Amino acid sequence: MDKSLRNLLIASFLLVICLFVGTLGFYIIEEFDVLNAFYMAVITMSTVGFTEVHELSDKGRLFTAFYILMNLGILAYAVSVLTSFIVDGKFKSIYRNYMTDLKINKLKNHVIVCGYGRNGKEACAELSRSGREFLVIEKDQEHLKKFKSTPGSHILIDDATSDNTLITAGLPQAEVIIITTPSDADNVFITLTAREMNPRIKIIARASAKESERKLYRAGADNVLLPDHLGGTFMAQMVTKPVVIEFLNLMTGYSGKHYNLEQLRFEDLKPIYQNKTLNELQIQKTTGGTVIGVKDNTKGLIPSPDSETLIGPKDTIVILGGQDHIKELKNKYLK
Repeated sequence: MDKSLRNLLIASFLLVICLFVGTLGFYIIEEFDVLNAFYMAVITMSTVGFTEVHELSDKGRLFTAFYILMNLGILAYAVSVLTSFIVDGKFKSIYRNYMTDLKINKLKNHVIVCGYGRNGKEACAELSRSGREFLVIEKDQEHLKKFKSTPGSHILIDDATSDNTLITAGLPQAEVIIITTPSDADNVFITLTAREMNPRIKIIARASAKESERKLYRAGADNVLLPDHLGGTFMAQMVTKPVVIEFLNLMTGYSGKHYNLEQLRFEDLKPIYQNKTLNELQIQKTTGGTVIGVKDNTKGLIPSPDSETLIGPKDTIVILGGQDHIKELKNKYLK
C-alpha cells in the first residue's frame, strides 16, 4: 500500500478512536445520552468552543482537560496528513489509480510489457502504432515520465516479479507478455511465473547474456532476443550488406519512409476471400501491397510464394506496402 494512503488511514483510525473515547467518557462520567455525549466529544475534539449541554462536574472537567490534550497531537497529525494529500495531489492520484484498476480488470487478449527501459519503450511505440491494447508494468516512476499515453495503453506501477502484480495486470487473460527488464534473473523468474499462470500465453523475453537465452527457453519463453547481439550484427551488416540493410530499414519503417509490414490471418479475412489462392486474391493489383511471404499451417514460412499458393485455415499472409496500401488492404479484405 502507498505510504501516504497508509498514513491517511492511520490518521482516520485515530480520529475515530478519539471520538469513541470522548463519547464513551461523557456518557459514563456526565451520564449524557448518546447523542449529547457524541455532541460534546465533537465540539471538544474540534476545539470550536460551542455551549456545553450543561455545566460539567469536577470529574467531567478533568476528563475534558486530558481529552483536549490527547486530541491536540492527533488532530495536528491528521491535519498535516490531509494537507499533504491536498498539496501533493494524492487524492487525484488515488482516484486515477482506482479508475486505472477498473480498466485493467476489463482487459482481455491484451499485451503485457514488463519494464519500460529502452527496449520496453520501443515495444510500446510499435504496439501503439499497431493499435494493440497493452499494459506496461514498471516499478520506477522516473522511467514512466516520458510515457506517452495512447488509446488502449495502460500503466501499472509495481514490481513485475510479484505474482500479485501479474495477476492484477490480467496475465491469465492476456495474449502476449513481452519481458524487457534489465535483469536476466528477473526475466527468467517472470517467464516461469507467466508460463505457470497462463500456459497458452506467448512469451517474448529479452536477454543480456548469451547463456541466459537457453535458460529463458527452458523457463518457457517462445522467443528470446539479445538486443546487444542483434545491434552489433546489424551494424556490421551495414558494412557488408548495405543494400540489404537499407531494404530492412524500409520494411521496418526506420528509414523514415512510410512503408510497413502487415499480416492478414485467414480467420480475419472476409468469407468471400477465404480458401482462395494468391492469384485469386489479387492483393497487389487491388491495393498496391506486395505479398512477400505466407505462413502455412503445415509447411511453415514460405518466402516469395507463387501465385497458386492457397490460403487456408490458420494460414497468414505477410505483405509489404505503404500506409495507403495497408489502409486499402484492411478496408477491402478484413472483416
